Amino acid sequence: MAVFPVHQTWAFVFGILGNVVSFMVYLAPLPTFHQIYKKKSTEGFQSIPYIVALFSAMLWIFYAFIKTDASLLITINSLGCFIETIYIIAYFIYAPKKARIVTVKLLLLFNVVGFGAILFVTLVLTKGSRRAVVLGWICVAFSISVFIAPLCIVRRVIRTKSVEYMPFLLTFFLTLSAVMWFCYGLFLKDLYIAGPNILGFIFGVLQMLLYLIYRKGKKQVIAEQQLPELAGQIIDVVKLGPMVCADVNTVVIPVNEDENVNKEVKKMEGGLKATAEV
Repeated sequence: MAVFPVHQTWAFVFGILGNVVSFMVYLAPLPTFHQIYKKKSTEGFQSIPYIVALFSAMLWIFYAFIKTDASLLITINSLGCFIETIYIIAYFIYAPKKARIVTVKLLLLFNVVGFGAILFVTLVLTKGSRRAVVLGWICVAFSISVFIAPLCIVRRVIRTKSVEYMPFLLTFFLTLSAVMWFCYGLFLKDLYIAGPNILGFIFGVLQMLLYLIYRKGKKQVIAEQQLPELAGQIIDVVKLGPMVCADVNTVVIPVNEDENVNKEVKKMEGGLKATAEV
């Protein structure tokens, strides 16, 4: 009977936990697509979070095949590729023509040209064990850029004193996911898996702290009755994931700041026609 080293056993445990938590994160956009399906329109939602998520999943699958000892990355990211592809197809069905064109361009940029270039650099320009090193640093660079992206959400929370666009459960599971994959990489002694998740954990904790600080902040959303010329064009957009900032099209003004209200209203009156289109 084969006996696995302790560090491999713990790596397997955290890999399984990471799969479970990451699967829940992949399902987070389901309410968004339920809304899109009911309205038969993508409205102000963008496709880039799902395209970037698909690219990320493809990248980590490729890394796992090169590294050979990170098989649990293959399982969850293969599932992620399937889920994100379904999201992109659904988005393409209900998106207007302009959004479809943008989606196709982004797919070509990230998932064809970008991933093709990585394949070329890794398989053609590098040899042997250097392949895992080069690909590992590419994964690290991309992961860091992904973890930095939610900083715009942090800025919005501080500026508006509201956590309306930073769902706590999603932030919690993203932070938990970073912990699981950090431990998985740590026990595998893989810097390229563990390293970026340190940053993911730090930003996750920061967002949860901001949620606790501003969770009681109240907002006033300018309704259609107040601005009839915006009827049918003001929408709420939820945070889609950790990949990019949400495209928030709702006009939000703090209730307890009268001067800010006046400034915002005057600003909107001057440039409403230019900014109201979704």
